[in-house]
Amino acid sequence: MMGRFLQVFEPISRIMPEVRAPPKRVNLSEKLFWTGIALVVYLVMSEIPLFGVPGGGSQSDVYFLWRVIFAANMRTLMELGIGPIVTAGLILQLLAGSGIIDVDFSKSEERALYTAASKFFTIVMIVVQALAYILGGAYRYSDGGVIKNISFQASVLVFVQLLAAGIVIMLLDELIQKGWGLGSGISLFIVAGVAQTIFWHTFSPFPLGDGKYMGALLAFFQSILKGEAVSQWFVRGQGYPDMLGFLTTIIVFLVAIYMEGMRIELPVSYARVRGFRGKLPLKLLYVSNIPVILAYAVFANIQLLARIIWSWFNPMNENFLLNLIGTFNETDGNQQVTGGLAYYVTGSNLADLVQNPLRGIVYMVFVIGLCVLFSVMWLEVGGQGPEQVAEQVIESGMQIPGFRRSKGPIENLLRRYIPTLTILGGALVGLLAAVSQFFGVFSSGMGVLLAVSILYQYYQILAQEQIQEFFPALGKVLS
Repeated sequence: MMGRFLQVFEPISRIMPEVRAPPKRVNLSEKLFWTGIALVVYLVMSEIPLFGVPGGGSQSDVYFLWRVIFAANMRTLMELGIGPIVTAGLILQLLAGSGIIDVDFSKSEERALYTAASKFFTIVMIVVQALAYILGGAYRYSDGGVIKNISFQASVLVFVQLLAAGIVIMLLDELIQKGWGLGSGISLFIVAGVAQTIFWHTFSPFPLGDGKYMGALLAFFQSILKGEAVSQWFVRGQGYPDMLGFLTTIIVFLVAIYMEGMRIELPVSYARVRGFRGKLPLKLLYVSNIPVILAYAVFANIQLLARIIWSWFNPMNENFLLNLIGTFNETDGNQQVTGGLAYYVTGSNLADLVQNPLRGIVYMVFVIGLCVLFSVMWLEVGGQGPEQVAEQVIESGMQIPGFRRSKGPIENLLRRYIPTLTILGGALVGLLAAVSQFFGVFSSGMGVLLAVSILYQYYQILAQEQIQEFFPALGKVLS
């Protein structure tokens, strides 16, 4: 079945843009150089505004969480970020992991065609998401109090820019993954976007509507020098960065680091070498941050769909059935969600939580419920279930002391831990992401979770690269 699926992309693979793999192993200094180049290109593109989109006015970002996940920046060349790459990759991985399509990654030809398929679907998703933003009224603006859409010519120009920027990001990701850089472009851009947001919300010297600087630390000292009440030192209101959010960000970082390090370690031994002992680590966050990414991706798509439906079919909020999907209030080209499903899947701050606790409770239940659901689903799709792990232990020549070296007993032992860790880990990351949203954590709790996980992965990658640099023989064994 997969052969037919791959054959469709054989002629397409010849015209797809491609980054050649390095002819020989790239040393660490070169990898750091190319990783830095990719990062600089991403950061520059995230600051270049889209030509043809009117600026000015306060632009509320109803897709903030979407941008955190996908390293996007509002009304710039990075409007879509890595969203098309991640979406296309998840679709193919879900199809392959669930057995709907079958691919043998040990064969170079099938790997190449699978990569071509991934690129093709990435370009398709760039087109779909760019059109969704344009048709959904994301670039509406106020002209003398009258809300207008950008012209057809401007829409075409914006579409071309988003398409070109999306292809550049796709190639930068391929550049890093082909071995020219470290890790993956997706992880690099996510952590860069999170770090940029946290730094900007902490130290930005630009003034906001309350007369204080945007940066929480600068605004904190301004409040002290002005002799304001102590409560105003920590809470600013209006959704502006404040010291409460800054302190909560630090706490969430520490909690995320602690959770990342929590694990159950099962003793293992090598069946062919006596005296060799090791440990099989089962992390508390067993399926990592994938559940919270998928959950917030669902929320973001609900918000995007609700906005498109409202903009085209229900701008006056008069249709009862469409109001269930989402209602909005538009002022000066900015759309604020006011009701419907889109309202309850949009996070609120602490002040909103006090005024409307039902919204906060429903939001938290949705986040935790979806994270647990996606954790359980990803357990099998991602090949991390007890059966698959037991097979990996046997195939690697390892055994668990006290158990027969066969699949059944090891699988039964793993079933005591893996399902519980999966559900508990999913619920904890969902709870942390939801609660941190209420306290205004910079770049959201989900962004902090992603950053901690990615930085830990980069720490491991750098450690392995250094071993390969100084001890090539040992590096080959580790790889």
